[in-house]
Amino acid sequence: MGALDEGHCNEEEESCIELGFEREAETLAIEVAVKVLLQGLGEDINREGLQKTPLRVAKALREGTRGYQQKVTDIVQGALFPEAGLENGTGHAGGVGGLVIVRDLDLFSYCESCLLPFQVKCHIGYVPSGQRVLGLSKLSRVADIFTKRLQDPQRLANEICSALQHGIKPTGVSIVLQCSHIHFPTLESAFLEPSHHGFVKMLVSSGSGVFENEKADTWGDFLSLLKFRGIKVDKIHSRDSGDKCWCPSQTSSKVGPANSGMTTAVASILRSLGEDPLRKELLGTPNNFVKWLMNFKNPHLEMKLNGFVLGRMDALKSIGDDLVHSELNLSFWSQCEHHLLPFHGVVHIGYICTDGVDPIGKCFLQSIVHFHGFKLQVQERLTRQIAETASSVLGGDVMVVVEANHTCMISRGIEKIGSNTATVAVLGRFSTDPAFRTKFLQSIPKSTTTEG
Repeated sequence: MGALDEGHCNEEEESCIELGFEREAETLAIEVAVKVLLQGLGEDINREGLQKTPLRVAKALREGTRGYQQKVTDIVQGALFPEAGLENGTGHAGGVGGLVIVRDLDLFSYCESCLLPFQVKCHIGYVPSGQRVLGLSKLSRVADIFTKRLQDPQRLANEICSALQHGIKPTGVSIVLQCSHIHFPTLESAFLEPSHHGFVKMLVSSGSGVFENEKADTWGDFLSLLKFRGIKVDKIHSRDSGDKCWCPSQTSSKVGPANSGMTTAVASILRSLGEDPLRKELLGTPNNFVKWLMNFKNPHLEMKLNGFVLGRMDALKSIGDDLVHSELNLSFWSQCEHHLLPFHGVVHIGYICTDGVDPIGKCFLQSIVHFHGFKLQVQERLTRQIAETASSVLGGDVMVVVEANHTCMISRGIEKIGSNTATVAVLGRFSTDPAFRTKFLQSIPKSTTTEG
């Protein structure tokens, strides 16, 4: 997976890929495989919302793994600039021994164990030599080459470090990565663990040259500057620990074998991306991905709406003889039907209840959220369906706000980590009386979505 001697794809060629790769054999093969996966979920691939899903998924995967076609030397060649060191005195600065750090590079990569994207905050340091320095923007571009591949955190750090060491030949290179992997619950665990933690996090490092020794003074300087960013450097994973429990799919409870036709389709996707499905680290990937995908096929899901006990709920200030009740921060997990990528967040439900009537219990409303969440969805439809179902049992006056983080906004398109979306549905008197809407909206906490 070394990039120093692989095929080259410059910016002009990337734009050609964007416009023309829809007809390429690899894209068509991924589309066929995605159709098999959708059919394995019992979906109608001709349904309007799914007709373009195979192509969207193919584009997202190929864009997200474009690093296989890129070459580090094409980035650093011509980007090394002369810079003198100190003219007089003792010390290090400039192009001879002066530490250079680029922090907080927000990137993403695809987990090689389950094919889900994970977030990466990358910090790079290097010590120039030979009175040459690298254009700072090129450090980000080199890191991006290796994140745009199927990865695990430690190998990703090692490959970025090695590429920079060989590409610019500095005195040393240091890498620290903060990685966050979504931990998607099963339907059963979502009901049993309403406070399910949404991310698995790992802090890893790699060093070469003067940074090869983790106890070297240069590491101390580098890490001291990272502490200013709130990074707990004592939590950095040991490079030699051999810990294989990064991906939640590797620690999840054992279940039966996945659908063979679907796992074959995932293996085909791996080949189309330029990977070898028989590579040791990828042997379990098709099965892991299919098991995760099958979270969104549950023929007995309707049973989850029954048998919940009604309870008390806090009421907001009354308006006339009616009370505005709210249930806030109901967790949800879902799957974008356009890109087959997860989105998750919280749901807030407000409704009007006549004074003296007991409100509906939280667990019942949570079951409504999970009922509509654990399937292929779009956020707008999810919001409407929750509102309509809640309205049918709450008397018609309902307002629903859904706040979500979308993996597809991280791994494609704007590639914006930390962005989130909100959708609103108002029914009954909430749609006609601003006072009711205001009371409910003022009860929603300022920060509610879960981020990596």
